[in-house]
Amino acid sequence: MRRSYIFTIVAVSLLVGATLFTIFLLKRDKVLTVAFLDVGQGDAIFIESPEGVQVLIDGGPDSSVVRELSSVLPLYDRTIDMLVISNPDEDHTRGFLDVLARFTVSYVLEPGTHKDTVVYKELEQSIKEEGATRMFPKRGDTIDLGGEAYLEILFPDRDAGGLEPNTGSLVARLVYGETEVFLSGDAPASVEKYLAMLDGEKLKSDILKAGHHGSRTSTSEELLSAVMPSVAVISSGKNSRYGHPHKEVIERLLDFGIETHITAKEGTVVYVSDGITLRRK
Repeated sequence: MRRSYIFTIVAVSLLVGATLFTIFLLKRDKVLTVAFLDVGQGDAIFIESPEGVQVLIDGGPDSSVVRELSSVLPLYDRTIDMLVISNPDEDHTRGFLDVLARFTVSYVLEPGTHKDTVVYKELEQSIKEEGATRMFPKRGDTIDLGGEAYLEILFPDRDAGGLEPNTGSLVARLVYGETEVFLSGDAPASVEKYLAMLDGEKLKSDILKAGHHGSRTSTSEELLSAVMPSVAVISSGKNSRYGHPHKEVIERLLDFGIETHITAKEGTVVYVSDGITLRRK
């Protein structure tokens, strides 16, 4: 009798688990997730497409990226399809060493800029040992993430090998249906103004990842006028030694009526899109 009772409980548990897993898959097929991870003074943005393709844009300054990934990934998931290096500076790349040590990675996107540091050389070696395919997209390229979600590459528009790391930052728009997220890396105002001149209102996006952790050298009026976001997210550390985010940027965002979230104050900021609207999760 006891064996039969235990068997019934196990069978019901498996059935409920299978049902929930099926519901999860059906929901995932329709939803894009964008998580601005709280990694302190650095950048790390996790994306999961409607078809489950996973992308990590930047790895932050240390192993905290792995901790934050655990909040958006199930425990059993040990693969990330693509890493994107927007900038070779350590506040964008050091955490990738821990990611590559724990996750299987298939592709790495890079702007083509270089950094002659121990950390960056170690990262290049780790990518080589991982066997991941390195790609260097340029303006006009599109990275298909599945489920009609894609990354539209806006910059660099040339060989970035000779550019200063911030100037050569990889800038992109994440597009899913009628929703867009503008991902600006550490691009300075000069690049922002250049893109605004080239593309104008084509840059329109619902969410803006504010440039360079809220530095006064980015998130220019020209960019805001072109992108016209409803929401801005600033990725910066608590008590930043650089003073990020700068007062001028906060005031600029306020003047444009843009709702602003700061990871240093709120922790990881997650949005989901059904292709029509983006909402805070």
